[in-house]
Amino acid sequence: MINRSSLYYIAAVIWGIPGVIITVKGVSAYFAADKSQLWWLMLITALVLTGFIFMFRRIVAKYCRFIQEQPERTSVLKTFPVRGWVIVIFMMCLGMALKIIGVPTAFTASFYSGLGPALLTAAILFLKK
Repeated sequence: MINRSSLYYIAAVIWGIPGVIITVKGVSAYFAADKSQLWWLMLITALVLTGFIFMFRRIVAKYCRFIQEQPERTSVLKTFPVRGWVIVIFMMCLGMALKIIGVPTAFTASFYSGLGPALLTAAILFLKK
């Protein structure tokens, strides 16, 4: 059992570590991407980043309410509701599947460079609670 306030830090780590990894992969892919498509890729990155930030803000608020409802001493598993853990596992599996099947560099550059910073933003929001 841990203090309820520690759940915010755990949530930040669970969202922040993949955020760093995905950001690094996305930015690295930009260096390998076709330079003639650069402005399109950057536009897609901006759209992905904006969309995920809006979505993750709502999710973070919902999960913070969930954490706040927990008793002062609780289980680490109470960091997220069951549905949240299912989503985390699904996203991990999806990431592994994308790595196995291989995706175009343009996709990695534009999508990952938007998703990674959005995950990092969510991690920061957890830390601010």
